[in-house]
Amino acid sequence: MLINNRWVEPAEGKYFETLNPATGKPIAKVAQGSAADIDRAVKAARAALEHASWKKMPAGERGRLLYKLADLVEEHAEELSALEALNSGKTIRDSRGDVAGVVNWFRYYGGWADKIEGRTLPIAPPFMSYTLRQPIGVVGQIIPWNFPLMMLAWKFGPALACGNTIVLKPAEQTPLTALRLGELAIEAGFPAGVINIVNGFGETAGDALVTHPDVDKIAFTGHVDTAKIIQKRAADTLKRCTYELGGKSPNVIFADADLDEAVDGAFHAIYFHGGQCCTAGSRLFVEKSIKDEVVERLAEKAMRRRLGDPLDPKTEQGPQVSQEQLDKILGYVELGEKQGANLITGGGRHGKQGFFVEPTIFDNVKDDMAIARDEIFGPVVSVLPFKDFDDMIDRATARTTVSRQASGHATSTRPIATPRK
Repeated sequence: MLINNRWVEPAEGKYFETLNPATGKPIAKVAQGSAADIDRAVKAARAALEHASWKKMPAGERGRLLYKLADLVEEHAEELSALEALNSGKTIRDSRGDVAGVVNWFRYYGGWADKIEGRTLPIAPPFMSYTLRQPIGVVGQIIPWNFPLMMLAWKFGPALACGNTIVLKPAEQTPLTALRLGELAIEAGFPAGVINIVNGFGETAGDALVTHPDVDKIAFTGHVDTAKIIQKRAADTLKRCTYELGGKSPNVIFADADLDEAVDGAFHAIYFHGGQCCTAGSRLFVEKSIKDEVVERLAEKAMRRRLGDPLDPKTEQGPQVSQEQLDKILGYVELGEKQGANLITGGGRHGKQGFFVEPTIFDNVKDDMAIARDEIFGPVVSVLPFKDFDDMIDRATARTTVSRQASGHATSTRPIATPRK
């Protein structure tokens, strides 16, 4: 764990294994943080917040540190991409894209650091009225496993640009790239205590972070049920909280769409990163007159999709992140069949090792079926035929639920419609 720019052992001496989801085998043992470790990290962050090395650092210098961190991420891009693919199951191609996004994000917020301004208000003399924007303080950050580095950058960038200090808890499934980035942050020159990283589980390290009286804000990406717990647990200390939660995104294809483009878009929308994205187009509304053709085209593409080693550049889809996610997804497939949906292709485990799930398509899905309402967070698409625009819009924007073990970043519930010609 990284606390006060030092790599430290866990207070309780506990470790847990982090796995390669492509094989199901351990990669490394990782320090398991406890409430005592969170307390150490928060105290370091609070001290750094008040120390002149950070508190009085010119805003442009904070920006320079973010630029330096971006340069180091870019310099180590291939290493970080491989580590991300190894620990999360994301394909190496997608991991490279994420790392490029991290570089851009740090540079973007590096540019914002010296452009955070207040206002002066014209009031009657001899008085003067003005606003001065100041850091919120110590920010607790809890990120998910589906986009580990990107979620870290989305949290780090704005917090550091504004002069806050950080205690980050990575997802227990994917801690490795966060720890490597911690090393790069030290190399970039961030003062001691500004960035702290504590691995661990939500029930222990996460809860301790949320309830700590010296943490001023919690930024969380993940499941709505967890956000509700955080909201309640943070209430006693009146923390500011922001959430990025899951969804059940509708994708819509009308009969007059360019079907080549529409099918390609719908296919990518659900199978990108094995469906482990809460903007995944897991509800596919298709106008009745073209429904059979769309399903046939999707099935052809699904059966050709290449699953395998995420580090192989030819691989198109890697594994799900864990055995737990694999079991949950296959459970939904079984439930979909029991409730009467038509399984067109997929629906099973791929291979004999790792946590791979075949690209799966259900046809003739009803709006009240579990596979149409719950966020499965896997490579499972539900095709729902619709009659006309009014029929579709009411159903596509209807409230849905989210599954208990899903995680991911923010999404809109508005339908993304293929434009009419």
